[in-house]
Amino acid sequence: MRLLEIITVNSGDTVFSIATRYGVSAAKLIDDNGLDENAALVTGQSIVILFPDETYTARPGDSVATAAMRFGVSTRTLFRNNIFLEGRNYLEVGSNLVISYEQTPTLRAFLGGYAYDFISQELLDTVVPYMTYLMPFTYGFRSDGSLVTPDDDRLVATAVRAGARPLMHLSTLTDYGNFSNTLSHEMLMNNTVRQTLIENVKSTVIQKNYYGVDIDFEFLFAEDRQRYVEFITLVSAEMNGLGKICVVAVPPKTSDTQTGLLYEGVDYAGLGEAADYVFVMTYEWGYRFGPPLAIAPIQSAERVVQYSISRIPPEKIILGISNYGYDWTLPFVRGESDAPSLSTAQALELAGIYGAEILFDELAQAPYFYYTDPSGRAHVVWFEDARSYAAKVGLIRNYGLAGGFIWDLMRENPQGYVTLNALMDIE
Repeated sequence: MRLLEIITVNSGDTVFSIATRYGVSAAKLIDDNGLDENAALVTGQSIVILFPDETYTARPGDSVATAAMRFGVSTRTLFRNNIFLEGRNYLEVGSNLVISYEQTPTLRAFLGGYAYDFISQELLDTVVPYMTYLMPFTYGFRSDGSLVTPDDDRLVATAVRAGARPLMHLSTLTDYGNFSNTLSHEMLMNNTVRQTLIENVKSTVIQKNYYGVDIDFEFLFAEDRQRYVEFITLVSAEMNGLGKICVVAVPPKTSDTQTGLLYEGVDYAGLGEAADYVFVMTYEWGYRFGPPLAIAPIQSAERVVQYSISRIPPEKIILGISNYGYDWTLPFVRGESDAPSLSTAQALELAGIYGAEILFDELAQAPYFYYTDPSGRAHVVWFEDARSYAAKVGLIRNYGLAGGFIWDLMRENPQGYVTLNALMDIE
């Protein structure tokens, strides 16, 4: 019984030679890995190979719903097992559906993801079946406790229709589109504004039928450390009273005494006691304005997890999963360099255009490559692939974490979702 294989492309490999070697469908390889059937594979890229157990060829009049009824499975299972469906209910005659795979994962965990309100409907329909939770990004608030609201109705409706649970996301977004720790400080200092904000959050959760709230206040002042715990405690009490949950996001700390504006206002133990779940944002070691690094090196993420479980019960911890990469122009110059972000698909396309070979950092468990642009400038790209995702699932499994949240769902990454689905029994 085979779960999945993640292989590395060698020079001369093609989709069809790999499919023949492993006895699987070339069309399935193309769909599951987001490949262009007319493009050559990139040496060093990862390919996910899944092994179907039961399949079904669609007949006239079939739909995903009727196929699910026929085989006694959920439509979410069929959407997850067949990413080519992109959330569509109709089936073309002759479509080959995977009903089940040879081996099902033993890791039971949840998965969530963040999406801006301008995400395309096609992409949203494709990814939401993999989500236990969907968080439209983002609600903010004003100095009087009133809310800055996103256009979230379409995302909430899509989540509910697909069987996912929408979570209200609350940050320190202002009317001007920036994030303000001064705003959070003033709210935490003023009990009247604090209570107004909590009531507005509660009202929105009820009105929109959100499953709960996910709160992310970043760069908190050190003096707000205890006030923030008290705020999360109050929000949790309100949510729990409605039968809903409260999640709080935290930066990736490794000690109680870690210095820096990102960390000093965050009390892992206090927040872990106050909230139902704590989302640990284990990414952005490699970031837009920083030196070239893996976005989420596994050894760094593991150190954060080890500290986290010393302060918070592991079953309350959610691991951050990054869904993007960066393209740095070399040499890196602090204060000047600005690396654009890109998706896994865009990274592979770039490597293919310039004939680059994908390399893999075994310590960081992350892929990267070098290329030279037409102007003669050297670049290095770090991104995510099936191998790096498998390593993240390993942390969830090995430390008994609740699951993972993906930042964010705005970039296409079929291979990533297929890998997560193969390795996790997503709630």
